[in-house]
Amino acid sequence: MKLLYHHRIGSKDGQYVHIEELVGALRRLGHEVIVVAPPATDRKDFGGEAGFVSALKRFLPRFVYELLELGYSVLDYRRVARVIRASRPDAIYERYNLYLPSGVWAHRRFGLPLLMEVNAPLYAERKKYSGISLDALARWTERFAWRGADFVLPVTAVLAREAEQVGVPPERIVVIPNGIDRERFSNAPATDDAKAALGLHGRLVLGFVGFMREWHGLERLIDFIAAAGDPHRHLLLVGDGPARGALEARARDRGVATRVTFAGLVGRDRIAEHIAAFDIALQPEVVAYASPLKLFEYLALGRAVVAPATPNIMEVLTHESNALLFDPKSPGAFDGAVERLCGDRALRVRLGNAAKETIDRKGLTWDNNARRVEALFERLLRGQGD
Repeated sequence: MKLLYHHRIGSKDGQYVHIEELVGALRRLGHEVIVVAPPATDRKDFGGEAGFVSALKRFLPRFVYELLELGYSVLDYRRVARVIRASRPDAIYERYNLYLPSGVWAHRRFGLPLLMEVNAPLYAERKKYSGISLDALARWTERFAWRGADFVLPVTAVLAREAEQVGVPPERIVVIPNGIDRERFSNAPATDDAKAALGLHGRLVLGFVGFMREWHGLERLIDFIAAAGDPHRHLLLVGDGPARGALEARARDRGVATRVTFAGLVGRDRIAEHIAAFDIALQPEVVAYASPLKLFEYLALGRAVVAPATPNIMEVLTHESNALLFDPKSPGAFDGAVERLCGDRALRVRLGNAAKETIDRKGLTWDNNARRVEALFERLLRGQGD
């Protein structure tokens, strides 16, 4: 098949990982994939932001920025239409974004099958965290996109219920969680070698990978290291973000700066080398509907995972089976779970082995995701030929 992959992501971060991995997996299946996206993405290294767009968002009144977002969709539709006329793809795959009805417009205008990947309920998310000025218009664009696709592909069952609530029929919803590229994680070093390479030989390493935001609960990791008092316990934080400065200051204030390593932004080709150094992989908090990329990377490398017992996490993890889950509403539950793993090497090994098996048992790979996408498109294309 010839597929048009459409998105509006302007930065190379975790969102872009999903895009690049799925496009790569589809191409490995033999499909031709044409990507229609903001051109700035091609000029950025991993971790780079859409600088011009970010500046607009900071300095323009919110309602003006939102009108520009919708205006972009008109230009975007014209670009998509030109590509469709020139390349004649068989179908469209779109990563959903707010104020982006252009994919559905193209779907209706050209009669091409459309799959809509949904990673977040962006109307509710933006309304909560940054605010929305054009409320009714924003809500309409989300419902228009979700209802307008042939299939909606949420990354969790929690998010699938959100899609049902805005009127997407259940039979048109297929949950496809994030995954891993098996090849990328197949040559990770042994734990002791990974620790030695990072100057952490002989330490019990607690690790986290991800973007550092205020609501990720990372301050509790600093506090745990400080309260433990064991000099052999070490915290390795991989990533960057607006909360990093406050976390570094907290480590200094708590007297544990030498027991916390901020690795900074790490290229995707080196992420496995860092996760391999973890004895315990931490997911201190999670957005209720998310399918965290880091979680699948932890599993692929057989790490002992501590994560909150939320419905989206429990779609993948089972307490005492392939992870230790804690009640996020119970004070001290997180610390208790981490402390238990720190003191029980046999439990760490058992959970780590089960975690790695979870990838195969649940088919949590990008290649498997691509096969599911392929099957949905084939079903739609067969229907057109009936």
